[in-house]
Amino acid sequence: MTTPVRIPFPVVDEVSRHCLQEEEPETVHIEVHLPGPLDHARLRKAFLEALHRHPRVLMREAPGPWYRRRYEWELTREPDVEVVTFSPSGPRAVQEARARALAQAPPLSQSPPIRLEVVDSVLFLTINHTALDGPACLRVLATAAELYGGRDNSPAAPPVRPAEPHQEPPDTPTNWAPPARVARGTPEPSPGNGLLVTELPLPHRPKGSPYTVNDQLMVTTALTLAHWNREHGARPRPLRITMPVDDRPRDTSMPIGNGTRLVEVPFAPRELRDPHLPDLLRRTAERTRALKSLPRPQLGHGATLLTAPWAPVAARAALTRTLRRAAAPWTSTTLLSNIGRIPYPLDFGEEAGRAHAVWFSAPARMPRGLTVTTASTAGRLHLALRWSRALLGPGDGAHLRDLFEHYLHTTEATS
Repeated sequence: MTTPVRIPFPVVDEVSRHCLQEEEPETVHIEVHLPGPLDHARLRKAFLEALHRHPRVLMREAPGPWYRRRYEWELTREPDVEVVTFSPSGPRAVQEARARALAQAPPLSQSPPIRLEVVDSVLFLTINHTALDGPACLRVLATAAELYGGRDNSPAAPPVRPAEPHQEPPDTPTNWAPPARVARGTPEPSPGNGLLVTELPLPHRPKGSPYTVNDQLMVTTALTLAHWNREHGARPRPLRITMPVDDRPRDTSMPIGNGTRLVEVPFAPRELRDPHLPDLLRRTAERTRALKSLPRPQLGHGATLLTAPWAPVAARAALTRTLRRAAAPWTSTTLLSNIGRIPYPLDFGEEAGRAHAVWFSAPARMPRGLTVTTASTAGRLHLALRWSRALLGPGDGAHLRDLFEHYLHTTEATS
């Protein structure tokens, strides 16, 4: 019998593993809507084959003594559990599956740490974010679509942009002051996350503009939260918005795991009070380009030091949790994860068809308490607002959606 291959936890995985909470599971949810139904046996077979084509997904946390200095992933030849399930249809079946994707993280002790639930023609992929991220699992789903439907699901070529030299962010507000928090709305008594998904027109951007759609979304998010905080009587403070950056290829060579690095885009209060939008868009574009060009570890240099094996994981876990609580006031205001144009057709063949809507959502635990995730499919923008129930309620989510739609339109109206 061969000994399973073991891989030490990378930095992102280990920090996440140290800080897990049952009340707010670290799940990423991907929701794919298709025009037609899927054959159960055929989909199970295709998804299992896709897992074998991307074997880094087939893993579980290896057991070990308390004094071990590393967490390790143990690669498996086959899944430990049935990964694909089918739920009966009904008037609230989609909403209930969506709620399960937020509340039930696949356990790290079972391979693979993802689950695929199908309700009619809607796929819900739930990912334990300690192990994997959304873009990596979307790559696996694209492989499954190709195996299921027999059609090419190769990624579209990314937009061609000139290479950006290393540059310092211009006119950047200081990061030393604690940033604004999202003002408390009407929280719910139950723990966990709430979610609202909606479909919007893609914002217009004139050809040759100095900013991208991502910059429009960044400005929209900043203006939305500044408006929300003003309405709730919060004192003006600088906003900082975390932005994941993913430089991985999208073809079958894509490294599977947690592969994004995080940068923080700052906004001064004066910039968001009666802003001149063309100038704000231009400054935001300059900042995001400069931040993307900076060489930086995924979670910064501090996380790299914390995860060095200088002490048993149990001791480093306690230290990490303590430092995270101490650093809470300096945590960014929110996270905007713009997946951009979905690079794969996600074409499941003649009967099921090609995806016409794809939503992602990222964990929204406190102290941020709110994440904004966007993707575009079939010429539409798919927006997911996910919040901690300790901070906001469903009515707050609906109001934030309305504010986001208003400010998104404003960014294109002044283009």
